[in-house]
Amino acid sequence: MSHTILLVQPGPRPETRTYSDYESVNDCMEGVCKIYEEHLKRRNPNTPTITYDISQLFDFIDQLADLSCLVCQKSTNTYAPYNKDWIKEKIYILLRQAAGQTD
Repeated sequence: MSHTILLVQPGPRPETRTYSDYESVNDCMEGVCKIYEEHLKRRNPNTPTITYDISQLFDFIDQLADLSCLVCQKSTNTYAPYNKDWIKEKIYILLRQAAGQTD
């Protein structure tokens, strides 16, 4: 369990920056998915069920002005930064594992 801070800047203006923190990297990746799901719900308010595939999620991530994580490194008591590509890789692994559990 590594404390993880998610930094999000959806638009070009610095005022759009937000952050949230999570108890683990996996919780943070689930948080990124929830951000996308909330985005879809706002865009499709009358759709009872929202579905998407990983390529749509990755397109959304790519369209954000900035998305990065700071992951606690207990050995050095510091936070290491990670970029969008790292986040997409971790989401891919997380979703692949989740899909494997339902088969």
